[in-house]
Amino acid sequence: MPIYPIQTIASAPEKSKPVLEQLQQAFGFLPNLLAAISNSPKLLTGLAGLFQQVHSPGLTEAENQIVLLTDAVTNSSAYAVAFHTALAHEQGISSEETSAIRERRAPGDQRFAALSTLAKTLIEKRGHLSEQELDAFLGAGFTKEQILEVIAIVAASAITNYAGTITNPPLEERFRQFTWQG
Repeated sequence: MPIYPIQTIASAPEKSKPVLEQLQQAFGFLPNLLAAISNSPKLLTGLAGLFQQVHSPGLTEAENQIVLLTDAVTNSSAYAVAFHTALAHEQGISSEETSAIRERRAPGDQRFAALSTLAKTLIEKRGHLSEQELDAFLGAGFTKEQILEVIAIVAASAITNYAGTITNPPLEERFRQFTWQG
């Protein structure tokens, strides 16, 4: 498997540097996964644009984390599972809810369960959802537009989950307590 260096802002390709600075500011640090992705300015720039949209008004940040954690588990991305478990807890999501997702079960909260189920089903069925599956999501109090927002989150996750599996960056110390093996 190829080795991808964990870049710093100083060592990254020129076209990645401003994007890394923007992402470092958004996270308050530079995650190793993004430092590895920065080896491709094209991929990093595409991810940053999608990241900005995913984290703009729409679903709450806690709801985003439910989808992101579900995507990471569904895609078996160990780095992303640990990362999004930590971010979910920072958003006030209980360990019971994150543990359920990490164990491939639906969370207890009805809205979180609907989000998690939709995200998992989108990935597993490659977007070919039944009317019943979409109605179940809408029945939990979400809108048609929010179905499309979840698709955007799933797309962003595909980038980070797949890149994380291929680049295999080391997990930061602060996330090691949430190490996961699918």
